[in-house]
Amino acid sequence: MTATVSYAPTLEDRPSPPALRMSLAPAGSAPALLDGAWWPRSRDLGAELPALTAVLDSLWGRITRVTVNPAHWPTVPRKVPVAGHVVKVGSFMAQQDPHQMLLLSYRVGRWDLLVIPPQTNPVAAAWLLAAASDPIRTSTASELMAEAAHLGTVTETDRAVEAVWDSEGGHEAGGLPSTPRIPAVVAPVIGTSAVALATPRPAKEV
Repeated sequence: MTATVSYAPTLEDRPSPPALRMSLAPAGSAPALLDGAWWPRSRDLGAELPALTAVLDSLWGRITRVTVNPAHWPTVPRKVPVAGHVVKVGSFMAQQDPHQMLLLSYRVGRWDLLVIPPQTNPVAAAWLLAAASDPIRTSTASELMAEAAHLGTVTETDRAVEAVWDSEGGHEAGGLPSTPRIPAVVAPVIGTSAVALATPRPAKEV
């Protein structure tokens, strides 16, 4: 008879939790419609909110309430337990941008984040993360999503034009076809925590 001995995994054996994918506007910038962007891995608020608040509580003060538009969230729980407290969740179909999340910190203020759809490709997500935290932009969450979709279409058109140009001997002829390009935006590093990306601005008044 043989015995099987199993050992509890050590800290080194345990996979580290995935880093929060977020960007925040720099400190000292003027209040804008958006304070940054968040790229969750799913549309499960109960699963995603604890990681978000774990970072934001230390930056903005304890997050006590969150509101979303239910258009892109299959289930909106009324309360979500997070580290050390409970976050109340509200939903507003008509009054709130479908791509925006509003966060309230008790006695501190409010912040607005663009919520990037989980299935967004990394290139578009990087652009959105950077654009939403750009202090000179005044776009709403839906306007940024529409702009990203347009830029994605332009990029695909560019590739098709260049493929045709290549097949017709474009490289031998020299010169590139004149086509629009995605505007330059300095993108944050994807997959790092909000703390490493930026220091938040003062909160907006509620």
